[in-house]
Amino acid sequence: MLDSFKLRSACNLPLIYNKKIHTVGTSNADVPLADPGMYQLDITLKRGQSLAARDRGGTSDPYVKFKIGRKEVFRSKIIHKNLNPVWEEKACILVDHLREPLYIKVFDYDFGLQDDFMGSAFLDLTQLELNRPTDVTLTLKDPHYPDHDLGIILLSVILTPKEGEPRDVTMLMRKSWKRSSKFQSQSLRLSDQHRKSHLWRGIVSITLIEGRDLKAMDSNGLSDPYVKFRLGHQKYKSKIMPKTLNPQWREQFDFHLFEERGGIIDITTWDKDAGKRDDFIGRCQVDLSALSREQTHKLELQLEEGAGHLVLLVTLTASATVSVSDLSATSLEDRKEREEILKRYSPLRIFHNLKDVGFLQVKVIRAEGLMAADVTGKSDPFCVVELNNDRLLTHTVYKNLNPEWNKVFTFNIKDIHSVLEVTVYDEDRDRSADFLGKVAIPLLSIQNGEQKAYVLKNKQLTGPTKGVIYLEIDVIFNAVKASLRTLIPKEQKYIEEENRLSKQLLLRNFIRMKRCVMVLVNAAYYVNSCFDWDSPPRSLAAFVLFLFVVWNFELYMIPLVLLLLLTWNYFLIISGKDNRQRDTVVEDMLEDEEEGDDKDDKDSEKKGFINKIYAIQEVCVSVQNILDEVASFGERIKNTFNWTVPFLSWLAIVALCVFTLILYFIPLRYIVLVWGINKFTKKLRSPYAIDNNELLDFLSRVPSDVQVVQYQELKPDPSHSPYKRKKNNLG
Repeated sequence: MLDSFKLRSACNLPLIYNKKIHTVGTSNADVPLADPGMYQLDITLKRGQSLAARDRGGTSDPYVKFKIGRKEVFRSKIIHKNLNPVWEEKACILVDHLREPLYIKVFDYDFGLQDDFMGSAFLDLTQLELNRPTDVTLTLKDPHYPDHDLGIILLSVILTPKEGEPRDVTMLMRKSWKRSSKFQSQSLRLSDQHRKSHLWRGIVSITLIEGRDLKAMDSNGLSDPYVKFRLGHQKYKSKIMPKTLNPQWREQFDFHLFEERGGIIDITTWDKDAGKRDDFIGRCQVDLSALSREQTHKLELQLEEGAGHLVLLVTLTASATVSVSDLSATSLEDRKEREEILKRYSPLRIFHNLKDVGFLQVKVIRAEGLMAADVTGKSDPFCVVELNNDRLLTHTVYKNLNPEWNKVFTFNIKDIHSVLEVTVYDEDRDRSADFLGKVAIPLLSIQNGEQKAYVLKNKQLTGPTKGVIYLEIDVIFNAVKASLRTLIPKEQKYIEEENRLSKQLLLRNFIRMKRCVMVLVNAAYYVNSCFDWDSPPRSLAAFVLFLFVVWNFELYMIPLVLLLLLTWNYFLIISGKDNRQRDTVVEDMLEDEEEGDDKDDKDSEKKGFINKIYAIQEVCVSVQNILDEVASFGERIKNTFNWTVPFLSWLAIVALCVFTLILYFIPLRYIVLVWGINKFTKKLRSPYAIDNNELLDFLSRVPSDVQVVQYQELKPDPSHSPYKRKKNNLG
């Protein structure tokens, strides 16, 4: 059994022991304080007991900060309305020396307000034994009120010397989250001893069906409920269902399962309140270890600390093919393995696992000419590779502006219209990583087996930043599966950065929507000019065309006209008469927005005025998002006919040909009859089916003008490549 001891509190620095530690092993107490070696401190934040109540309801929303030398090195998740929270979170901290103690502070989270202090304590690192797990009991104290009992925090710590160990490790990093204008990133480090290893063991697919008899939180006797899910560091938030106690969500999403024995999914239900803190409705949990694999389970969960039920469908499936390996061990260079992959996605296996659309292999080779982020004129770069919710990292190359990673990442493709994002960061042990550059590559634009130098872009992907990254990418997919997946909803990201109010973004979206509306206005003016006979030849031609079309009109002519328009634009493109123009207006607006964002960041740090006018901001953000959706809708339609994504335009041609033939040969009444029968019986045939609109799902894959600019590939300048210069110097 591990020895336990209490820590010195913030008001009483000497270390107070519960009992003296008697151990056989290497003690750290005799290590000189000037020892320059580096140590790794692995901490498991277990739980808290009898913490102080800071909210009016007699509870608190506690979270924990770890600090070394006045710098924050870890922040835990928030446990809502609980004085005996269970965190079970792990932190890996590198320590330069043992003179600085670990400072632990506990706070109560208050939305939009200053968080309340709940107590603090110190851990003297010189009193820890090396290479031995130790249980720690932490008595919380307040320096201003030393007699108050603020509860305890339980930890488990291991201190390990790091001298002589290689720092080349492969990491898996979860999505950073935003809180109080601070970003925090944590990493789960994985062993790189094996040439190839799966990073997660399975997929948890959850369908949130409905809520029943939820607790009324508003004065009108209703609520505006939404649900939050958490599995480890993975989080998901459902949409908000306004004014109902029996919401119907019908949302589906996937979590990665890292533990063989499963895990616990924490589920909390909230009532959305504009301008103030959301109300807590209830909570429940799902123990994945109690569920069988490869089977769908229908769960009706009673909400604790509240009222009502949630209805879920939960399915555990085997791991997808996601791996990290060295450049010497690649799947596609192994002839046998390559044949198996090609067979898996051959046209003969159309209906086998429709969710498995394709295979992606990314070789992250090296980068050149990166930005210097440290005061030494160097950087400690590592690379993040993202495909939807799959997020993998390379190791860090220290003090180098021309790093070589030589890593291979493989992913399963669920949607061929996904965008591969590769981001380079500078590792900073004292704070979150610094951004160095990013590229976004649509999977359909990838040329297989070609090593390319991609110019790194800024955060908004609107212009170049310093450096290039060399990638070699291969995509293998089943075109039929990819086409069918186009007609179902896109995969949602677990947690996306919340939109904030921006004058530039609001203006940009307004201008984009105005451009779409002006197309309709100009068309109306054109038709009206034909009625006014401003140009007699044009009006006469329009009048004859009108009589011909109306007299001979059939319903099948509608998709036929759209089909002819797509075909006309296609022949214009292949004949070299491309009428598509580079959207410099959108590019200029994006650059202005980037400058405005930097200014907004500085202003918000000084004033923090957005928190003071939260309600107004929420309304403005809603208007801003609506403008973006309307403008994007119009731009997506235009880009479909402009052949911006040829795969989607060809898919539209096939669909329009089918619709034209159906409308030509089948009477309209039969088509409407089939449509109505399908709609009326859909709920009976599949009670838990997720509602969707195939046309909107198709358009969601077409990039808007803003995305077209962001996905444009910049050409590297050969004269700025240090690799080229080095070769020339050698010659």
